[in-house]
Amino acid sequence: MDDRLAPLLQRFELRSRVFYAGNLCSLVNFDAVEGVGHLHVLKAGRLQLTAPGGQVQELAEPSLIFFPRASHHRLGANDADGADLVCASVEFGASFGNPLVHGLPPLLVLPLREAPAMRGVLDALFTEAFDERSGRDAALNRLSEVVLVYLLRHAIERGLLRSGVVAGLADARLAKALNAMHAAPERPWTLQGLADLAGMSRARFAAHFGEVVGEPAIEYLAGWRLSVAQGLLTQGRQVKSIADEVGYGSPNALTRAFTQRLGQTPTEWLAQRIGRVPA
Repeated sequence: MDDRLAPLLQRFELRSRVFYAGNLCSLVNFDAVEGVGHLHVLKAGRLQLTAPGGQVQELAEPSLIFFPRASHHRLGANDADGADLVCASVEFGASFGNPLVHGLPPLLVLPLREAPAMRGVLDALFTEAFDERSGRDAALNRLSEVVLVYLLRHAIERGLLRSGVVAGLADARLAKALNAMHAAPERPWTLQGLADLAGMSRARFAAHFGEVVGEPAIEYLAGWRLSVAQGLLTQGRQVKSIADEVGYGSPNALTRAFTQRLGQTPTEWLAQRIGRVPA
């Protein structure tokens, strides 16, 4: 079976930082920071989750709570028992238009009993979180990243989402076309060529892709190419050196596509991004 996540995770580095591990017995607000999501893992206790818009959800069993994008939210637990919790900030290319991030819903809540395959890594996470041992912080950060990969894998394998790129990756036929685009954005893909990979007629593929992923295949490809270009620009690469690598025949063609879709030239976008990054 092809690895449906590998090309996405290779292009956009997943980084997670655990900043809290302990017993929560009060209300805590989490601010929305551009490009940063949050993962909360409830080990035990009862937790009150207030999502954007004020919707309140009571969690009374061990669960994963994942905000893939910047989102203001609140967690609360009563003073008597509290809730054993691990919290991490998450970054994997949201500010670059990573389709994986933007293809997920604003909030995912998964009871741990529904994901038995995660038991081993979660046991390791909890052991590190609630024990003071050498290298604890580094271990927690890496383990939380593995938890996120498991969560994405679970969403794909169980078909938890009905739309977006994760839903597309859960579709055996569409996954072949998506994997090809993700792995080789430089190739001159056509709608017919992608349909052939999926084993579908051109018309059926176009309709099915739009229904599941939420946008036409060629539009998705254009967005993916520019997302990859953004990532390469932040690595210090020049427009002229990446145009061919992301499927454009010249720097001018890449600049035109970049400007049409994002409203800025690559140089303007990069300057603005650098200006937003704290020293």
